[in-house]
Amino acid sequence: MTIPGFIKVAAAVPSVRIADCQYNVEQMFVLINEASRKGADIVAFPELSFTGYTSGDLFSQQLLLDNAADALQSLVKQTSSLPILCIAGLPLSVHNRLYNTAVVFGNGKIYGIVPKTYLPNYNEFYEMRWFVSGADCPTQEIDFGGESVPFGTDLLFENKSVCFGIEICEDLWVPIPPSTEHALHGATLLVNISASNEMAGKHDYLRSLISQQSARTMSAYLYVSAGFGESTTDLVFTGNGIIAENGIVLKESERFSFDPQLTLCDVDIERMDSLRRKENTFTRSEKKENVFRRVVISEFLSTEKKTFDRKIDAYPFIPSNEKLMDERCNEIFNIQINGLAQRLLHTHAQTAVIGISGGLDSTLALLVCVKAFDKLRIPRRQILGITMPGFGTTDRTYQNALNLMAALGIATKEISIVPACLQHFKDIGLNADDRGAAYENTQARERTQILMDVANRINGLVIGTGDLSELALGWATYNGDHMSMYGVNSSIPKTLVRYLVKWVANQKGDDSARKYLLDIIDTPISPELLPADENGQIAQKTEDLVGPYELHDFFLYYFIRFGFRPTKIFLLACLAFEGMYDRETIKKWLKIFFRRFFSQQFKRSALPDGPKVGSISLSPRGDWRMPSDASATAWLRETETL
Repeated sequence: MTIPGFIKVAAAVPSVRIADCQYNVEQMFVLINEASRKGADIVAFPELSFTGYTSGDLFSQQLLLDNAADALQSLVKQTSSLPILCIAGLPLSVHNRLYNTAVVFGNGKIYGIVPKTYLPNYNEFYEMRWFVSGADCPTQEIDFGGESVPFGTDLLFENKSVCFGIEICEDLWVPIPPSTEHALHGATLLVNISASNEMAGKHDYLRSLISQQSARTMSAYLYVSAGFGESTTDLVFTGNGIIAENGIVLKESERFSFDPQLTLCDVDIERMDSLRRKENTFTRSEKKENVFRRVVISEFLSTEKKTFDRKIDAYPFIPSNEKLMDERCNEIFNIQINGLAQRLLHTHAQTAVIGISGGLDSTLALLVCVKAFDKLRIPRRQILGITMPGFGTTDRTYQNALNLMAALGIATKEISIVPACLQHFKDIGLNADDRGAAYENTQARERTQILMDVANRINGLVIGTGDLSELALGWATYNGDHMSMYGVNSSIPKTLVRYLVKWVANQKGDDSARKYLLDIIDTPISPELLPADENGQIAQKTEDLVGPYELHDFFLYYFIRFGFRPTKIFLLACLAFEGMYDRETIKKWLKIFFRRFFSQQFKRSALPDGPKVGSISLSPRGDWRMPSDASATAWLRETETL
């Protein structure tokens, strides 16, 4: 599957023999062939891969330098018919100076040669014994094999698919790596060919450097270092292939392997472009005095990707790592708590009013409210939970609401909305058997009126329960459950609400509410505005009407966070939900998502305050400003073509 905006990169760790350039080229050619066969667009080899990094004083031997240059020319010719771009390390003599360089070649051509800027000369490193820094190159072009080749640290390589820059090993470890400048001048892929040796604890630090540099520069980062075959006289090289993107390590090779390795991953260049356009402080960091030469490379010819080498998470709002998930839930929950606590302090409110339905959203909002009151040392009894049974309330949700409020020790009140709604139907001339929008919205607005008026009477705040997914789809009654005095769930997507409630349920401490929380998690999502079925069970299931929230949250993430068009969102969803939803089902709900998202903006334009907890918010005062009469035509038209 080919998805727009992605390129496939590969980190190749070959077996090497010190000073045996012919053997090394043979090993590299095998990996280049394999990378090409697997659809890689770019493959990178370690530092000084033609000779081996640990050649030492052999770098002063003309025979070795000549053999390395011949080996490069041989490899360029051997790979000329392969649709792949290669980057490999070569010792190169220029104007009586020896440079540690990275050579970019493909399609039978050498596109450019980048010398290493920062040469380590401390502890176990002696690079200044053999090499000079590329910081002050005596020339911008060199003759190599009868061809004029761009040479220097000021090179960026680009085509329509990607712009990339190259740094070498130590360059990454300095305070301002060359890759920072590369990124500021347009590179969305950063490549580091390295020969970093292994030491206890060094690997974790290296991973953090790579992930942080990719995050700081909003880039994809391709790193590869020397492995088996390098001399172990004093050092050990374990062969690292690491591919990261915007702070996340996507793929890694096996360390300490005696076999050649090829680590492939599809990186999303379009995502990096989107992030940089959105976060405009990035471009303002550019230093105008630094000028880079741009080398145009051929478009990648490998358009048919045999595999997509990347896992697309079906739940982008939820970390897949269990330890990280625990940390994230704790952080999000405390952001909600602190936001509400600050609002209570600011308004001098000593009471809060919250509608409790026995559903997920009101449960999470109540848990936040309870912890905020605990933090402020205000008795929980000053939280008033009101359950307001209506025409569709089932015994399961009703009992869960009552039991949860009792378990948490808050004040409770029950007010049936049935008499008031029936009177309202009579007042407006609505037949109670007409189960349309007015029938449903009357109930939501009656509940909100009760909450607001009770809050006025006891000088309290109405705590909103609606979540981010409902805001995206407009699944709320305007001036009904859409409104509150502070919406603690306003940037929590539905898929995350469930995890947060489960996380609270599993915390050690007071176990009195746990069984009710777990049953609420298992209850079908419903506004319960239509009467129950003949068995007293929920008849109105939200996801049967607007679609699975897991799909809508996926669509929302990529639409808002990165501005992806329908085609890309659809293809990513097909990968993420393979085996769960077929293409037609995904297309159906994607159309619903765009139709509802555009048509319901007017509700988001009148949102109450609420805390932002993650990368996406739809607050009109924060992340999302859109006119209510914007047209969805272009998005729906493209979705129809899928």
